[in-house]
Amino acid sequence: MKILLDTCVWFGVRTNLLAAGYDVVWSGDWSEDPGDEEILATAYREGRILVTLDKDFGELAIVRGNPHCGILRLVNLSPKEQFVVCLRVLQLYV
Repeated sequence: MKILLDTCVWFGVRTNLLAAGYDVVWSGDWSEDPGDEEILATAYREGRILVTLDKDFGELAIVRGNPHCGILRLVNLSPKEQFVVCLRVLQLYV
């Protein structure tokens, strides 16, 4: 499964998802932040589920109708909890 982690997601989520066998890209590795629309478009082009803390992606996908392969928004979680919840949701629903 292919995942794109937004910059705001703890970097350790990437390390742990890679260890669990997921194909993970973290936008924090990019040379510059292209903005939310391009992050969502990149995830879609590459067939990746976007994982973020940012609620703006919901507006882009639902209100504006931007195409996506799925968005997982992590809310009110410590950095370490982000991985546990992300992995559990991916295992249950994807």
